[in-house]
Amino acid sequence: LTVFPLCLRTAKKGSQKTKQEETKKKQVPRRRPLMSKPVDDVYLTWYYERPSYDVEEAVGMLKKFQELDFTNPKQYVYINVFLDMALQKKKKVDPFASTVLLPYRFTDEVNKVLVFTENEQEAEIARENGAAVVGGVELVKWILEDEIQVDFYVAVPAIMPKLIPLRNKLRRKYPSTKRNSLGHDIPKMLQLFREGLDYMVQDERVIKTRIARLDMPTEQIVANLKTVIHDICTFKPSTYGPLVQKLVIRSATSEGLLLNLDGLLPQVEKVEEETSAEDDEEKHVQESVST
Repeated sequence: LTVFPLCLRTAKKGSQKTKQEETKKKQVPRRRPLMSKPVDDVYLTWYYERPSYDVEEAVGMLKKFQELDFTNPKQYVYINVFLDMALQKKKKVDPFASTVLLPYRFTDEVNKVLVFTENEQEAEIARENGAAVVGGVELVKWILEDEIQVDFYVAVPAIMPKLIPLRNKLRRKYPSTKRNSLGHDIPKMLQLFREGLDYMVQDERVIKTRIARLDMPTEQIVANLKTVIHDICTFKPSTYGPLVQKLVIRSATSEGLLLNLDGLLPQVEKVEEETSAEDDEEKHVQESVST
């Protein structure tokens, strides 16, 4: 048996005590925010809940910040959208990406779009509507070898069987009806992917994207924001609760402002309740007839 000297044992106990004391010192007591509101504009933020603003008020504040800071009035406006991706039975919404056409454009930038078609008439329509590249199965080899690189790919249904070798290469940009990049309306698809806003879920639950320029009228910024939010909400069934949990708006040089979600999220129609009420009425009528 190995017997440790008394001094070593006491030293170990002393080191354990010092470690416990250090961990106690590191543990910062959690502050519970007060339910009341601060009486002025100078206060300790951790004592109060983070204030939320209506979207019109928040945009007005961003414009005021820009004037006070003498920063660029044409800077971009950004939103951070925090999502609830949970469903029932430990399932969740898969991270998604989408392209949405905003009611008010805020940049002259256009994306390069390739159109897959072997119909000469459709190819001519694609060129007239601004397609960067138009062609058929001969383009597959050049795309696999990275000789052709564009931002988006759209196709007509007739050519899809010949594009299967590109599925792993293009991944989420592979033409599909779910992403509105597969169809017969070539001008509509080209407008969406040339001028549309592309966004995607990051870190499994956050969307960060720009939506407007700060010098645009407030109603146009609000309209663009609502369009993006409504598009995001289509990726989770409303029966599982709202997808958007928290929404923050900011400009390129300002702090983030938490938005009040009332009026921003799409309204859920109570169709199920109405149908169940109608069913109850039918059952009651049937019971009365049978009796």
